[in-house]
Amino acid sequence: MTPLLRLFRKPWIWSWLAAFVVWFLTIMVTLGASTLGLSQAALTFAAFSVIVGIGQMFVITLGPGNIDLSVPATMTLAGTVALKLMNVENGMILPGLLVAIVIGLVVGLGNYALIKALRIPPIIATLSMSFIVQSAAIWTNRGLRIKPPSVLAEFTTSSTLGVPNVAIVAFLISLLAWFLLEKTIYGRWISAIGQSMPAARMAGIPVDGTRFVTYLFCAVLASAAGYLLACFSGGAALNMGSEYLLMSIAVVVIGGTAVAGGDSNVPGIWGASLFMFLVVSMLNTYGLGAGIRLIMTGLIIISVIMLAGGRRAGMR
Repeated sequence: MTPLLRLFRKPWIWSWLAAFVVWFLTIMVTLGASTLGLSQAALTFAAFSVIVGIGQMFVITLGPGNIDLSVPATMTLAGTVALKLMNVENGMILPGLLVAIVIGLVVGLGNYALIKALRIPPIIATLSMSFIVQSAAIWTNRGLRIKPPSVLAEFTTSSTLGVPNVAIVAFLISLLAWFLLEKTIYGRWISAIGQSMPAARMAGIPVDGTRFVTYLFCAVLASAAGYLLACFSGGAALNMGSEYLLMSIAVVVIGGTAVAGGDSNVPGIWGASLFMFLVVSMLNTYGLGAGIRLIMTGLIIISVIMLAGGRRAGMR
């Protein structure tokens, strides 16, 4: 088998190919004048989708029915509380980050407590928790828009060697996720649970503990994304996480992760996140109306998923 054929067997390659095609079609309109700006913008905004997408990917890998709908509310609450605590003071950056992480841990704990104690489907449990968390965010925010500390604002909006800093942070988180999935027993456990929970229990895998840690991990990543997004955008807004509900799921599916569980894909998250941003940019560049953009976005996403799914099925 040739190296090229082996590459095309990888499920993540299709999201990257789609992202490259859309990027190329976009810069063709400006004859290459927007290449650098578009690339940096894509990396910047894709970084937030990558962070929340990785957390959602871990949860979805646990198997059918596992999904975290509290991601947007967690982002909003973490960003709001962190900014209020930091109060524009550079010396409070680390405490603000720690508080955001604690919020993620509390939300993750609440999510799994509902799932385990009440024995209700994760999608219902996390949706219920999202209402509670969003209400807390509304109470905390109270219409205020506090600016982030200057050092943190500069860090999240700047680049290092031409690469946006938030993209570097997302890349480091991606490396951690890949290591957990590919090099640790925890990664093997969540894959086994996703393939068959009864079989995993019979094999002696601590199913409940593994699922609990996974929901904690997803919520912590959502809170970290909210912390960074609030600093990047200059303040926390009550709707700042709303677009990441479907986005966190879409990048997992488009990126090649098995929706049925048991198989995850970190590189695909990056390709899908870049693709999601670039396809909107392309349609805006071509001057299409809002309604047409939404229809075209949906059709393009469906096409990529069908192409990737068809290729994987044919190569089995």
